[in-house]
Amino acid sequence: MRINGYMNQPTAKSLESEIALLHERVCSALGDPTRITILYLLAEGDMYVNEIAEALEQPQSTISRHLKVLRERNLALTQRQGTAVQYSLADRRIIEALDLMRAILAEQIMAEATITGYTPGQPTSQTRSKK
Repeated sequence: MRINGYMNQPTAKSLESEIALLHERVCSALGDPTRITILYLLAEGDMYVNEIAEALEQPQSTISRHLKVLRERNLALTQRQGTAVQYSLADRRIIEALDLMRAILAEQIMAEATITGYTPGQPTSQTRSKK
């Protein structure tokens, strides 16, 4: 088994442990679309919780809960500015990883459209029958 970026070949057991840690720390944090959107906002620049809440049109308490998860998983950093806390992206590579996954998804959707003949934006037989 080859894992890019490693000097030594991981054993099956070490790979299993690493994947479990990846799931626990990163994948669980990405399990909510709001948290992914927050990461994209932070990629544009540092923000305060109220700015994120306003941008996403969600209550500040909800955004704070999501930011707590991102902080705990080391995907977001904080810096105190007086009484306010400013959030920033911990590592830009998470955006690169998300962009890569989005590109894979886009290719899958296009492949499915090619196979089925579906054109995005065109009514399907299900939507036509509802009218």
